[in-house]
Amino acid sequence: MASTTIGILSPSLLFHGRKAHFTSLYRLPVSSFKESKRRVTLVAKATGESSDSSLDIVKSVQNIWDKSEDRIALVGLGFTGVVALWASTNLVSSIDKIPVLPSFLELIGILFSWWFIYRYLLFKPDREEFYEIVKKSVSDILGQ
Repeated sequence: MASTTIGILSPSLLFHGRKAHFTSLYRLPVSSFKESKRRVTLVAKATGESSDSSLDIVKSVQNIWDKSEDRIALVGLGFTGVVALWASTNLVSSIDKIPVLPSFLELIGILFSWWFIYRYLLFKPDREEFYEIVKKSVSDILGQ
């Protein structure tokens, strides 16, 4: 069972059934655990099961780990992914510090987005063509 604790400043929005009520926290019967009188500690606990998609992801990762003959390569691949993420964030932050380049790249992105919408999404025959391209690419990647 998962739980979390949060602090809320007054006035707050409280839900009772399906209705929302604005109320002052001074009238609530909740102890503040020696905090200031402007904060209240609430505890929320999850009552349901985990979602199926998160369990499927965990099971697929466990299957890949169990079936792997070369676990050192998997660890190296994970480390390489972390390093690539770190390097790409540093690259983006350094490009963002150059005065004119971010605005120019943003303009290029907007123009490319407009072209993509016009080329593939605006008209029905083009949408069908795009759907076929995506479907073929997915089948090529999955080997079907």
